[in-house]
This record gives sequence, structure tokens and C-alpha cells, in this order.
Amino acid sequence: MAIWEVILIGVALSMDAFAVGMTDGMTEPKMKPWKVFVIAAFFGVFQFLMPVAGYYFGSIFADIVQKIAPWLSFAILAFLGGKMIFDFAIEQKKRRAGEEVAAEKVTGIFKLIVQAVATSVDALAVGVTFLAAETDGGLPFHVLFCALIIGAITFGLSVSAVFIGKKAGNRFADKAELLGGLILIAIGVKILIEGLIG
Repeated sequence: MAIWEVILIGVALSMDAFAVGMTDGMTEPKMKPWKVFVIAAFFGVFQFLMPVAGYYFGSIFADIVQKIAPWLSFAILAFLGGKMIFDFAIEQKKRRAGEEVAAEKVTGIFKLIVQAVATSVDALAVGVTFLAAETDGGLPFHVLFCALIIGAITFGLSVSAVFIGKKAGNRFADKAELLGGLILIAIGVKILIEGLIG
């Protein structure tokens, strides 16, 4: 395995975090800049930790990890997306009834942790792949440095994703939560399909 392959793995793994980060920005367009970096840090740290965990512990449960990861990611993202759509429907009902509705949603710490786990579970399997590559003498660096590359790529892409989402959220403020929920469900379905056919 070459360094460019580790970089490509990092980019591929970060795509789900990128899309979820966009939904966070869309649903909270007035988010402070420091929070953008906090959200990106959560995604980056989890994308760093999961391959390391997969490397050190994943070989014990390699088969289970590969079978359960897509289903777990799908369940978490479908739940979060479904809740956003449900909340959107409730808000629309309140608006029609003339009741006051919160201006924008705030991404809390619990939601952030759940999102970070859901978008990084598949990286456990990458840790097992790193172990196999190292056994064959093909890992370019120590697993911690490889995982750091993945985490850094995820962090960088997530920062840009949240900023892009904030711009889109300003344009589609009244539909941002509905769109965000649909995106989360779509990502969950994509992860599940990739896991079933991959």
C-alpha cells in the first residue's frame, strides 16, 4: 500500500462526513466560525480513532465489523434524518397554526457524536485492512500516522462542507431541515448498499 492509496482512502472515508457536515451547516446557517471547526474536529477525530481501533481490535471481530457496520450506519443516519423530517413537519404545522417556531436548529454535542460515529464506523474495516497490509509488509507508515492522514483529510473537507452548508442554509432556510433529513437518509442508504454489494 502506497501513501497515495492512504490519501485516497482518507478522501473516500471523509465523503459521508462531508455530506453530513453540509447538513449541519444548512440547518444552522448562523453558526459561529469556531463551531464549524469543532464539528470538523469531531468528524476528523472519529475518522482517526476508528482505523486505529480496527487495527488493534478489529481482527478479533473482522467478520462482525464488516457485516454490522453498514447496518449500524444506516440505522443511525436514517433515525437522525427521520427525526429532522419529523421536526420539519411539526414546524410547518405550527407555522400554519400561527405558532412561533425556532429560527434555526442548533447542532448539539450528542447529535454531533452520533453523526461522527455513524460516518466513521466503516473506517473500522479500514483498520483491519491496514493490519493485513502491514503483515504483508505493505503499509507505508505506522498505523497511527496513516490514521492521522485520514483524520486530517476528513477535518479539512468537513470544514469546507459546513461552510458550504451554511451558504446553502441561508438560501434555503425554510426547507433546510427537510433537505438535511433527506440527505442523511440517502447517505445511510448509500452506506448500506455499498456494504451489501461490496
